[in-house]
Amino acid sequence: MKKLLSVIELGGYEDFTELYKSMGYEVTQEITTRKAISRLKRTHYDVVVAEFNYQHTFRDRLSNLESIIAGIQKQNAKCIVIYEKEFENHLSTLRQQFNFDAELSLPISPADMQAALETSTLAD
Repeated sequence: MKKLLSVIELGGYEDFTELYKSMGYEVTQEITTRKAISRLKRTHYDVVVAEFNYQHTFRDRLSNLESIIAGIQKQNAKCIVIYEKEFENHLSTLRQQFNFDAELSLPISPADMQAALETSTLAD
């Protein structure tokens, strides 16, 4: 069974767990970056869905996402990023360094998430 890690730190959108399960994923959900990174060290995931939460107070990075990306790259997992439109310009900085398999700006519908998961880059 394919494995999906959902990292929901801020939320504010629908819980897509049932959608993920209906698409054949075994789902693990974490609410902190630290716990997500720990999971990534112990378990291989096919897809990681994570939020881009811009933090102007970080000195060496833009957000929580860079730490998660490091774990994703070691596994060669696919990455779907959820972000708020107001922070898209900051996300564009990360796009210069990393390739995301899909990016979804809030608000997100179940159809949006399903389409992201079904894109050819995420297909088995």
